[in-house]
Amino acid sequence: MSRTTRPAIGLPVLAGLACAAAATSAMAQEGPGRGYSQVPHGAYSIVAEVRAKPGKEAELRAATLPLVALVRSDPKNLVYFLQEDRAAPGHFIFYEIFANQADFDAHNAMPYVKDWFAKLPELADGGVKVMKMEILAGSPG
Repeated sequence: MSRTTRPAIGLPVLAGLACAAAATSAMAQEGPGRGYSQVPHGAYSIVAEVRAKPGKEAELRAATLPLVALVRSDPKNLVYFLQEDRAAPGHFIFYEIFANQADFDAHNAMPYVKDWFAKLPELADGGVKVMKMEILAGSPG
């Protein structure tokens, strides 16, 4: 959008943004964001993607949703998010953080993870694509 066609941002919008920024800053110190300090520098992070076969979107979603509570209850898991593409239902992205690869490997050995993977040949188009990442920002050591 060009500068001349961009809508003007009014004072109420700017005030709302300022409040949101202040709330976010406070949450980082007192609320949910306080957990960032528990993520060690160099932590083992996973970004994974799975797509449902045509017509299997609801089944893959139903098989995948229980993972959220199960993985988050694992004391070795630091962060776990399951996301679904709003524009392409059945396209899921996982974001996971573990302190190290051994913790991630132990996670993958859990029966509920193995059971989920066993369902994928019927439900997923092409299996799971995984990127193994390293956290670059976090608490030192």
